[in-house]
Amino acid sequence: MSGREEVLARLRAARGVAPAAPAEAPRHYRPAGATADLDLLVHRLTDYRATVHRCAEHEVAAVVDGVLGGQRIVVPPGLPRRWLPATVATVTDYGLTAEQLAALDGVVTAAAVAVAETGTIVLDGAPDQGRRVITLLPDVHVCVLRADQVVAGVPDAVARLDPRRPLTWISGPSATSDIELNRVEGVHGPRNLHVVVLS
Repeated sequence: MSGREEVLARLRAARGVAPAAPAEAPRHYRPAGATADLDLLVHRLTDYRATVHRCAEHEVAAVVDGVLGGQRIVVPPGLPRRWLPATVATVTDYGLTAEQLAALDGVVTAAAVAVAETGTIVLDGAPDQGRRVITLLPDVHVCVLRADQVVAGVPDAVARLDPRRPLTWISGPSATSDIELNRVEGVHGPRNLHVVVLS
């Protein structure tokens, strides 16, 4: 018997008989279905240094004007044009390069779902949200969210999402504290996140 075989034999003897695996793994997760708290979402987003605007849908263009008026922005092809004021120069993303996107001042998108408990907004690449890259390179992201898209927790969000789609989970503006624990914003995405919550 080699030294390796002897060590393995001792390990097997020390372990004894392996316990039987449970027929089904225990699942004690918090279930989906809790009531969404819109005020909690607003609180979490504000705590993450996002700016929240609560308004009716016909006021979205005025909010976008206040945030991005006079600037050049990118929009996904399926974004409702009624959300865009005449004061912004819009460039529709039909495959813009990273350099072209980085030269723009901001982006306006819709959202797929938002999680009140974590203050997280999820984009899934739908026509009104566009490619992931358009929300990462411009400095300002204005995201329009309907109140009925807000869910209580992550299980509720996962139940609504298609896992085959490209999902982007956003919790506030891009920030990191990796270097000497100093907060630096805009490293991995936009420095400024504005969330427009439609009542």
